[in-house]
Formats: sequence, C-alpha cells, structure tokens
Amino acid sequence: QFVLGETIDKAQLAAVRASQSQPQLRFSFDMLGEGARTQADASANFVAYEQALQRVIQSTASSRSLPVANDGISIKLSALCPRYEAAHAQSVLETLTPQVWRLCQMAAAHGINLTIDAEEVDRLELSLRVFDALAARIATECPSWQGFGLAIQAYQTRALDVIAHIVATAQRCGIKLMCRLVKGAYWDAEIKRAQVLGVSNYPVYTHKHHTDVSYLACAQTMLAAHDVIYSQFATHNAGTMAAVMQLANQAGAAFELQRLHGMGEGVYREALKNPLVVCRVYAPVGSHTSLLAYLVRRLLENGANSSFVNLLSDSDVPMSNLLASPLLLNSESALPLPLTLFLPRKNSQGLDLTDAKQFSPLLAAYDACTLGPVPLFDPSDANAAFKLAHTAYLTWRTRSVHDRAATLLRAADALEQAMPHFCALLVKEAYKTWPDAVSEVREAVDFLRYYADQALSTLEPVTMPGPTGETNILTLKPRGVWVCISPWNFPLAIFTGQIAAALVTGNSVLAKPAPQTPFVAKALIDLLIRAGIPPDAVQLCHGEGTKVGAALVELPAIAGVVFTGSTAVTKHINRVLAAKEGAITPLIAETGGINAMVVDSTALPEQVADAVIQSAFLSAGQRCSALRLLCVHEAVADHMIEMIVGAAQLLQCAEHSDLATDVGRVIDDAAFERMSRYIALRRATSAELIGHTVGINQQLKLIAPHAFEVSRIQDVTQEVFGPVLHIVRWNGEVDAVIEQINDLGYGLTLGVQTRIDSRAQRMTQLAAVGNVYINRNTTGAVVGVQPFGGQGQSGTGPKAGGPHYLQRFCTEQTVTVNTTAAGGNVALMSQ
Repeated sequence: QFVLGETIDKAQLAAVRASQSQPQLRFSFDMLGEGARTQADASANFVAYEQALQRVIQSTASSRSLPVANDGISIKLSALCPRYEAAHAQSVLETLTPQVWRLCQMAAAHGINLTIDAEEVDRLELSLRVFDALAARIATECPSWQGFGLAIQAYQTRALDVIAHIVATAQRCGIKLMCRLVKGAYWDAEIKRAQVLGVSNYPVYTHKHHTDVSYLACAQTMLAAHDVIYSQFATHNAGTMAAVMQLANQAGAAFELQRLHGMGEGVYREALKNPLVVCRVYAPVGSHTSLLAYLVRRLLENGANSSFVNLLSDSDVPMSNLLASPLLLNSESALPLPLTLFLPRKNSQGLDLTDAKQFSPLLAAYDACTLGPVPLFDPSDANAAFKLAHTAYLTWRTRSVHDRAATLLRAADALEQAMPHFCALLVKEAYKTWPDAVSEVREAVDFLRYYADQALSTLEPVTMPGPTGETNILTLKPRGVWVCISPWNFPLAIFTGQIAAALVTGNSVLAKPAPQTPFVAKALIDLLIRAGIPPDAVQLCHGEGTKVGAALVELPAIAGVVFTGSTAVTKHINRVLAAKEGAITPLIAETGGINAMVVDSTALPEQVADAVIQSAFLSAGQRCSALRLLCVHEAVADHMIEMIVGAAQLLQCAEHSDLATDVGRVIDDAAFERMSRYIALRRATSAELIGHTVGINQQLKLIAPHAFEVSRIQDVTQEVFGPVLHIVRWNGEVDAVIEQINDLGYGLTLGVQTRIDSRAQRMTQLAAVGNVYINRNTTGAVVGVQPFGGQGQSGTGPKAGGPHYLQRFCTEQTVTVNTTAAGGNVALMSQ
C-alpha cells in the first residue's frame, strides 16, 4: 500500500493524480497522529496542520472553485489539545476553538474543505460544542464557504441524533455543511470502556450488520437534508455503495463516495463508470510511527471475517451472501452487557461522568451531605465488645451460607442504589476525586457480591475418596471473632472487603476504620445492619490505631486479624500475635511497596506516558499500588521522560470536589508534612524532573506531581505515599533490572512496557510480586478479575478479591464415618 510521508509533497501528489484514470476524482488528506499528550505535541500538530493545509491549497487546481470539487484535509481535535476531555470543556472551548478557526479561515479563503474527524464516544458532545461554535462564526464571517464538515460514526447508537443536530445547526446558521459518514474506528475500545465503566448499555452497536443498518438509516437521513448537507460516504462495501446510489437518486441529492488510498480500487473502478458518481480518496499523512499504527488498524479491520473486503477476496463466498441485506441477517451471538460481564455475579453499576445527567445526582448528594461526629470507642471496652461479638458469632455461624450470602447481596444492592450518597461521603471525608469515589463504591459493591458468590461454592462440603464402607467429608467452618483494621486511602472498599469476607464465612467482626475516615465506615456499618447483619456481629470501633487497634489486637481469644496498612505496623501486629499464649492467631496483611515499572526500547511512548501519569500521580499517589519507581531503557529515556514531564505539567492540582481536578489534596497535615520533608531532601540529592514552584500548597494540603531522576534502583529505599516518582535509566539485560527490584524486598505490583511478548513473559517469571500489569497502568485492580495482594514486605496473602481469600477465614474439618458399623456394607452388597 502506498502512503504519503510526513508532509504532502506537491510532486508526489501530482504523480498520484496521474496514476488515476477517473476524472471525477478528489483527494483528502487524513492527518494522522495520537491525541496530544503534552502542550508541545499540540503545538507541533497545529504547525503540521497549517503546513498540510498550505500544501493542499498550493496543489489544488485553480479551475476548481467549490469545496466539494476541491481537495481537503481531515484534522483531529484531540491532536490539538492535550486535555480534550469533557471535564475541561470550558478551557477547550476557550483555547482550541480559536486555533481551529485559523485553519477554517485558510480553507475558506481558498475553497478547500476541512473535516473534523470523529473521536471516542466520550468526546462526542465536546466535539459538537466546538463544531457549533465554529459553524456560528462561519455564518457571520464566511457564510458562502461550504467546505466545513464533521465525520459521523454509524456504529454509535446516537448517530441519527448527531445528524439531526448537524442539520439543525446548519439551518440555524443559514450555511451548508459537509457530513462524512463512516462506520467507526474505535469499536473494540468503546466496548472495553463500557465494560470497565460498568454502564448499562454499550454506546455502539455490537453486531456488524446492525452498524450496516444504521449506516443506511443515516445515509437516508443525510440525503433527505441535501439542501443544508453535502453527504460523503466512506465505504468499500459494494452493497452499501449501491444502496447509497439508490437513496441519493430517490432524494435527488448530490453526494460523493470515499475510499482509502490503496484500497477498494477494483470496486470503485466499476462504480466510477457511472459519470454521476464521484469519489474522494482519503490518503493518510503522518510520521512512520503513526502510519504504522494506522496500517495495522486497517489490516485488522479489513482482515476480519465479517469484512466485505475480506469476503470479496474469498471465491468460496457466494454473491448472495456477499451482498445480503443487513436487514435480513440475524445475530448469532451477543456480547454480554457490561452489567452481566461476570455472570452469575452481577457487575457493579457504574457512571459515565462525561454525561451531565449521570453526574448531577452526585453534585446534589454532595450539597446535601454533612459529616457528623462518630463516637470514639473506649479501649477499655474491648473485652465487652468481644463478648457481644462472640455471642453473636455463635448464632450467626448457624445461619446457612445461602442466608448469609443473601444478606450480603441485599447490602450490595442497597449500596449500589445509594451510590450518590456514598460518593459524596468519600469526596467530603476522604478527599477523593469524583472518578475515584465512583470506582471505590463500585469496588465495595463488587466485594459484597463476589464474596457472596464465592461462599456458595467455597463452603460447599467436599466428599473425599476412601475405601468402601466409609465416607469422608471435608468442610470449612468459621473461626470466631475477627479484628478488621482498614486504611484511609480506601475507607469504603477495603473496609467492606475485609468485613464481607469475615461475615459471609460465618465469623463476626470488630471493625476499626482509619481515624481520618470514620463517617464513611459508620455509614457502611449502618447499611449492613439494615440489610440483616446482627448489630453485635459487626461492631464499629473508631479510634486511634495505637489505642483502639492495639487493644483489639491484644484480645486473647480473637480468631484472626486482617490488616491493610504500613509494613511497619504489620510487623508490630505480627509480633503481638506471636507473643500471645493460646491458639496461634492468623494474620492477613496487605501493605504497600516500592512498585516499579520497567520500560524497554520497544514500548509505545504515548502508552507509557498515559500509564505513568495514571499510576504515579492520580489519586494523589495515595494508592498502595501506585507507581514509585520508573525504570526506562536509556535508548528511549530522553524522549519518554520529556513526554511524561509534559503530560504531568498539564495535570490540574486543585480542590478535589471539582470534576476537572486530577490531583487532589493529601489526607491530613501529617501526610502533608511528611511529603514536604521528603521532597526537600530528595531535591538536595537528585535531579528534579517534575516539580512546581507552587507545587506545595499548605492551606489546601496539595502536593503537585514530582519526579526525580536517581542513579540506581537501590537509591529508592522506602515507600513514599504520595505523588512522587523516581526515575532511573537502565541498559544491559532486563534480568538484572528485575533482580534489583526484587532485592528491594517488596512485592506488590510491577508494570511492564514492551512490545516483545517473550520479554514480558520473562520479566513476569522473574518478578517476585503479586500483580504484574503488561502495557497498561498499575492501579485499579478489579475484584474477581485482578485479585490483589503482595508478597515479601508487601503482604502475607491470600489475595483480596480472589478465589482463595475466604478459606483463610475458616478452619478445615474432615468427618469420617464408618458406615459398616451398622452391621454391614449395604452399599457394597447391593451391587
């Protein structure tokens, strides 16, 4: 396949034109490139767009006057704005719109057409706002220009609504617009995003023939509005082309067909024998790296089993199948909806915060939310609380596992329905950002449902093999009263997970939340009691860890301790439990770590930048899985670091309750002072790559993202619980890098960025960590999908949210019955 290079060369373009025999041929140039990660990216892309537009102007034949007959370009708005997101809509409109207007002015002055390319679904409404603002200005300053257009994706379930909006915009402004209808390029990504968000439905059609039907419906609607829209149809499907021709004839509308350069030439050679048919060839323009990704995407799309291009080359496919109407096709299999992804367990309901209708209930709940005082637990009452919990345990354990699981499921449904309220609590008390609050409520719901589901199978008695005349049954039984101690960084999710696991297995709980977040904990305990958990079986013990936590851990008869927090406190609890007389008390601990990410020379820079920003700085770095140590191969280090630094500088550090905020405040004064001291010490010994003169705000408790370059992996000796990243360059063998990371003694998460599968597998085998993330961020483990927990100084296991977690809350008992004691082996003799 022939592709143009980084720029549009006039002589090269002339050669392409000369190779085409059809006179009714036009060209447009698809300006490729990833969305900008940095302001430097955005500025460079704008210059490239200006230059490309100038080349198109220079190469356009002077005899062509109308934009529909001239060449043009297609631009991507996200390439011009590194924060092209709904949460930053106002700044996008203020800064991006004037830039695009400059391009529009150039195109309008020379009769060139300019199309705004389609983006992901969550950016659609933002794109329409930019489009509307530009259309209004065109109506005022250059109303005769008819070359401004928008690409519409037929696979979107909102495609017809988008067309109606564009028609209304054209009518309101009194101008004529172009509409380029495509089937869509991000289908797989949109499916995954909907599943990850846990929304009710997919924003795209999940069957190809449904998209094909939508395409025809959109075509009919566009052609019917030919007085205000010039319709452009991008397709290589002969059946679709024929249908469009008939629809256009019925509507009496002018239109054009479009194909990609180097594709569909045979089909279009036949179509262009009709003198009324015109074709626009879209040619990609970009750097080698962007062109390679573009070509791979085209190969994957057109090589798919359902692709017309693929089927056309298969001589065994009959014509009747090749050109079958999409209206007559039936769906053979269906993708599970996001909420049914994990059946029989229901997935937690999520929210799309780019949708104002879904976000507004959260704001209303925040305005109505007040935090009241939570009574302190008196450490001297620890024995009395234990007695109540033990009495409740003796009754609770006799309830069937089905009954206990059903109680947890009721609690999960109630928590899901109360999402706005609990999100508001998390934002107010734990200083969460809104996306983090939604994710945490969902995680708590998932813990309740997952452990309820797991209990039904895990606690089922198992019949063991044995000799004839004997039965052997293995059962799991609850241990007693558990002490659950949870942290402030996940005051709802971890708190819920610990308690749910203990309760569903028949134990009772003395629950001590972090002293910074007691109100969230109390709200959850109240909800559990309303769902049917006996009040004495789940008691809230709020207070300082050194007092309340210590008193609970020292109780002589507790059945076990589950703790999430620092390694130092974990070791202290372990010593206290080991020193007690009587039964050996189990400890389930999940601590932090010096989590590393290893980047080799083949890794995609944009993917690395996204993963590092998300892993190291979001949630203010206050996750136990957050990235602390980035190891970048020296061959690509300069470019990678430059991109990461540029992306980090665009993060918004502000009031956490603002939806646009990326990095909110740290949890309290102690954390703020600890982080400030560490940053000051590190500045004295290491090169500061990311930092801000106003990066530390004591009043708002804000610590902006910081990054320091260190000489060796061994220079990072402690976990820094905040938005601070350490970067080290490496060369040589990757085995040595993993060995040095292992030698740090922690083992929670490892990120791997490489396009060599064997290397990723090699690092996975060598790494002494609980969770390995390949070519993605290292945070956001999902219950039942990525069971979470570490080893070494990062935890004892078993992994929370995994299939082995519940067993730790139980004891095992084998019951052997000699059936022949009744007088003979009846079962054997009956054979």
